[in-house]
Amino acid sequence: MTYSLMHLIVAMTVAFVLTGSWHAALAIGLIEPLVQTAAYTLHERAWARVRLPVKAAAS
Repeated sequence: MTYSLMHLIVAMTVAFVLTGSWHAALAIGLIEPLVQTAAYTLHERAWARVRLPVKAAAS
């Protein structure tokens, strides 16, 4: 929970520094974690489908 809060604060602070607007910073800070969660889910599903060759164990 604390990491999520820190992530939100960092995202909002960076957005504010870039835009100079607290409204934009709040919007970006709230939307970004939602987009990041969706991207993470898609990323994990894609990797779950990748079949990497398995090397034989050394005898």
